[in-house]
Amino acid sequence: MTMATGYVPPRLGWRQYGICLYGIVWREALRFVHQRERFLSALVRPLVWLFIFAAGFRQVLGVSIIPPYETYVLYEVYITPGLIAMIQLFNGMQSSLTMVYDRETGGMRTLLVSPFPRWFLLTSKLLAGTIVSILQVYAYLAIAWFWEIEAPPVGYFTIIPALLLSGMMLGALGMLISSLVKQLENFSGVMNFVIFPMFFASSALYPLWRVQESSPFLYYVCQINPFTHATELIRFALYGQLSGLSLAVVAGCAVIFLVGAVFAYDPARGFLARRG
Repeated sequence: MTMATGYVPPRLGWRQYGICLYGIVWREALRFVHQRERFLSALVRPLVWLFIFAAGFRQVLGVSIIPPYETYVLYEVYITPGLIAMIQLFNGMQSSLTMVYDRETGGMRTLLVSPFPRWFLLTSKLLAGTIVSILQVYAYLAIAWFWEIEAPPVGYFTIIPALLLSGMMLGALGMLISSLVKQLENFSGVMNFVIFPMFFASSALYPLWRVQESSPFLYYVCQINPFTHATELIRFALYGQLSGLSLAVVAGCAVIFLVGAVFAYDPARGFLARRG
């Protein structure tokens, strides 16, 4: 009678997966609670644009009647979906920054050597960051409401699926970028190189028809920018409507970025292995 000498990993059931997901989400929530400056900075950026930039350009940058709006809207109403997407973009990059930090301190290695599949661990990390970003978004919407920037009541509920999908896409992009950054000191420069072009070359601050009038080339750049479609997905959802094209683009980009991140964080095949 012979005995097998190989190690047989334990079978993981739904309960174990649920405990793992809960632990990752709870860890991210605790980190966010203890980093109050992260919460404040997430609100200061869009509020500066809302209270200062929008007030200064209200008369200059008028917005015509375009879907999903049924009448003329104030400029600060128009840029609100773009500022919401900006909150999620910055949060996705900040969450990815913590992954670079965990990789340098050894925390990421501890996570990735667990018996759970790598795609599940990274998706759980991504979901945790997205939930945090949604809390930031609703804090921003609460402040904007006192500034008389209101959406239809149903919009505060129909926006949730759009926030989940756009948050996952932007977070997956940050996760993929974090796999390419070798040192923590280099990540801030990479963040600025990605965040600002994505934000300004989009429909977040001005309608695409105005961009087309001034620069056809920039218009096409905005059209292929995933951040544009994340903004439009949020914009339509905030008014209880759906943009099919934006939904398809955001969902497709989310899958591509997540698959790339899972491959990149594979020690045997990804970018981490190539860097040694």
